[in-house]
Amino acid sequence: QVQLVESGGGLVQAGGSLRLSCAASGRISSGRIISRYDMGWFRQAPGKEREFVAHITSSGGGSTNYADSVKDRFTISRENAKNMAYLQMNSLKPEDTAVYYCAAQFGPVYSRSPAAYGYWGQGTQVTVSS
Repeated sequence: QVQLVESGGGLVQAGGSLRLSCAASGRISSGRIISRYDMGWFRQAPGKEREFVAHITSSGGGSTNYADSVKDRFTISRENAKNMAYLQMNSLKPEDTAVYYCAAQFGPVYSRSPAAYGYWGQGTQVTVSS
């Protein structure tokens, strides 16, 4: 099994920055290594559904895509050698307040739905004060 552990959340004022980290460990079935998995970040605010934030591919130089609400403010990246993924969040807004989740899925992921990912971390709280 693969485990994902997020860290780096906290309380920050509007306009500030945070960097979330996602540490991946273990091996997925058939001997595949975590670096062959697409990685994603999602968030869930109280009373709302879990929503897509960002995605990075395992191949092709790590192509990325973002939700419109975070584009140009957030940056997703990965270090395959360290089995790590990151989410750099700048110019944070109160509406970014949520629990942020790291997710992984083998092979190319073409959907922004949470159902497209099979592995999840426990989440880390991000609170942005106004």
